[in-house]
Amino acid sequence: MKKTIGVLAHVDAGKTTFSEQLLYHTKAIRNRGRVDHKDTFLDSHQIERDRGITVFADQAIFPYNDSIYYLIDTPGHVDFSPEMERAIQVMDYAIIIISAVEGVEGHTETVWQLLRKHQVPTFIFINKTDREGANVEKVIDEIRANLTKDVVDISTSLSMRDMNQELIEFIAERDEVLFDTFMDRGYDADRWFSSCKQLIKENQIYACSHGSALKDIGIQDFIEKIDQLTDTSYTSERDFAGRVYKIRYDDNGNRVTFLKVLQGTLQVRDQVEYGPEGGRIIEKITQLRNYNGNHYRTVEQVSAGELVGVVGLSHAVIGEGLGTYIHHVSFEIVPTLKSKVIFDTAISNKEMLQCFRKLDAEDPSLQVVWDEHFQEIYIHVMGMIQLEVLKKLVKERFHYDIGLEEPKILYKETIESTVVGYGHFEPLKHYAEVHLKIEPAPRNSGIVFTNNCHTNDLSIGNQHLIQRHLFERDHHGILSGSALTDVRITLLTGRGHHKHTSGGDFREATFRALRQGLEKANNMLLEPYYQFNIKVGQDEVGRVLSDIQQAHGSFEPPKTTGDKVTIIGKVPVINFMNYQVDLASFTHGKGMISLRFSGYDYCHNTEEVLQQIGYQKDADPLYVSSSIFCARGQGYTVPWDQVEKLMHCLD
Repeated sequence: MKKTIGVLAHVDAGKTTFSEQLLYHTKAIRNRGRVDHKDTFLDSHQIERDRGITVFADQAIFPYNDSIYYLIDTPGHVDFSPEMERAIQVMDYAIIIISAVEGVEGHTETVWQLLRKHQVPTFIFINKTDREGANVEKVIDEIRANLTKDVVDISTSLSMRDMNQELIEFIAERDEVLFDTFMDRGYDADRWFSSCKQLIKENQIYACSHGSALKDIGIQDFIEKIDQLTDTSYTSERDFAGRVYKIRYDDNGNRVTFLKVLQGTLQVRDQVEYGPEGGRIIEKITQLRNYNGNHYRTVEQVSAGELVGVVGLSHAVIGEGLGTYIHHVSFEIVPTLKSKVIFDTAISNKEMLQCFRKLDAEDPSLQVVWDEHFQEIYIHVMGMIQLEVLKKLVKERFHYDIGLEEPKILYKETIESTVVGYGHFEPLKHYAEVHLKIEPAPRNSGIVFTNNCHTNDLSIGNQHLIQRHLFERDHHGILSGSALTDVRITLLTGRGHHKHTSGGDFREATFRALRQGLEKANNMLLEPYYQFNIKVGQDEVGRVLSDIQQAHGSFEPPKTTGDKVTIIGKVPVINFMNYQVDLASFTHGKGMISLRFSGYDYCHNTEEVLQQIGYQKDADPLYVSSSIFCARGQGYTVPWDQVEKLMHCLD
């Protein structure tokens, strides 16, 4: 049986040390490394060893009893949480590490919510029980209050077939048939074991244990119980299907696409099909690699349930399905900051952009942008630690010294009114016209496309072309030049010419129609918001509520549990980016805060932001709102507010 297990945690909870113990006990490594000794097996990159944190999601392979395990150690620092989320999509089971001293921390809740989103069955290991201040019972109470009520401690049962009374009753309460059996005939070890296993797989219960990874307490027992309580059912009898979860470039410059085989088999020289319907790509596999840490061995074939590095796929992207699996996974964690890349003018723009394109393939959350007008490179980032790591990474891999400007907030734009935009592009020997209805859409829904155009007006091919142009890039709003979002765009009609319409004409007409519509709409600036969860003593509540109000945030009525007060709400990212430091200061390190990106909403200081950005909509080199018509063999420009009466489709 093949099982992929992920290990996740808030930073410094002991995740990497736990992974070392797991690998040691399963005889995957001979000696246990330590983070402080800079010799752990999975934190093999020099950047990780220097900083003492996990940056990249690396994997190990080990056999245990009758199964082959693929272990993925993920980053715990919030700046690298997109890397963690990308790894989650291929996990069969997950283990969350929680410190017995610090308890459920901010990032722990984010990790938990992502695992629930992807429906990954989850175990919990409460670590650092050897430390002063450790309190397992208190942490379990925090788990029940903040993560799930369906957590049960399995550490006190001798084995999963010899359960204690608490565990027997806990399982019976969540299985109606088992409960009736319990009332009629009492405990049956095999039935309870089978039910426990199934309830875990269905995300109905979450098994918990505790110990110390550093002191090797409770690890072996936990491993044995995980082995008993997990199973998978992959089949190699169907056509190949896989999912991409990571991309790396090796030391020789080869692009390695890491994927999980979901069904079927994959062999060297097989042809793999992927990409969107209507634009499928077929490429040949030239090499298959089984990775264990930073080492790999080549193989001729892999089968369902395996993780493998593939050479030969030059266009596949992270989250994409391969073969018969065509679903593309979307990711929840997105950066809210943007930074400009600063580099020596002796380095060509093309060279530097090529380096960042490679980094962008490996980490799609970077969303590398090339500003053609200003000849500048911008990247999207999570925070300052990520900037420091990126500078070292570029130096190490590409041998360039770069700078990164202090990051700025990523704003977006939307509209509040429904409009119809018209675009016409008809210089001599070119012709295209597009009419788009643009409506406000629910917050954080992005851009949604619908098509009401009749084939009598425009061919199916040209209709698809218009749709493709609408999604080929982020479109600039007219207030700040920020990306347009939360709109529904409907293609109403259009026109082409069998002789004069050529490549690019519909792009010009589509962009002009979009821009002309925005000129007529009520436009709105959006900013990113955090969902916060703050826990402080009763004496600090007043200060926190005042800080939230000053930050233009909102909150629900505070809830008191014992001597702690929990405050939940929403606040602009820009005003709370560094609030952890302030909170730690006035609560003397006892206050807790969880910050989770919760999407975009109304900007609290629109006029101030627009003044700072200074965007000039009429000087945007990528967009114009006017249209071009032709008369007497010559093209001429018509301003956006005069084009409607000249549109051919309105004749």
